[in-house]
Amino acid sequence: MIFRLNKHLQFPNPELAEPDGLLAVGGDLSTERLMLAYQQGIFPWYSDDTPILWYSPHERFVLYPDELLISSSMKRVLNSNRFKVTYNQCFADVIEACSSVERKDQDGTWITNDMKAAYIKLHHEGHAHSIEIWQENELIGGMYGIAVGDIFCGESMFSKVSNASKTAVIALCQSKKYKLLDCQVHSDHMESMGARMITRKEYMAMLNNIEG
Repeated sequence: MIFRLNKHLQFPNPELAEPDGLLAVGGDLSTERLMLAYQQGIFPWYSDDTPILWYSPHERFVLYPDELLISSSMKRVLNSNRFKVTYNQCFADVIEACSSVERKDQDGTWITNDMKAAYIKLHHEGHAHSIEIWQENELIGGMYGIAVGDIFCGESMFSKVSNASKTAVIALCQSKKYKLLDCQVHSDHMESMGARMITRKEYMAMLNNIEG
């Protein structure tokens, strides 16, 4: 059963989500509703031609920083110091790039203009964060997401140069700020770096014991 949200700030029990994770439709992208969603393991994922759709997958694709896999070739990239890493320097540029940079088998059109505005507001209020990757003063990669205590809910990443987005993931994991990177749904890219599936029950247990 898919629930329709109203003006009240509440979500149904995530365990009632459909097999594909779809839980509810409607509502808004206010800071209060978005943070309530993330605190309950729910996130918005929709496009311009649909209403706001809220998901809570029955299995969660996550990366534990201490399980991070760095290939030998990636270690050489990191040791070359060809990239510079910064944090929260140009959040709006990162989310714009995530929405527009072409990528294999995926497009960024699900990051609607309303979502951009909502997450930029979250950033200004201290909830959303970006990692930027630079090469010769050009922004060539990065990622952004929501911090829920010591869990980082990754939303999207982009790369204009090979290995730039991997560098962002590695920098986030090695920052020691988070005990978990929530990747939400499966991707070969993140699996190659050590991400794996856990049950919703395991994920919710971590959410209920957040620190920070």
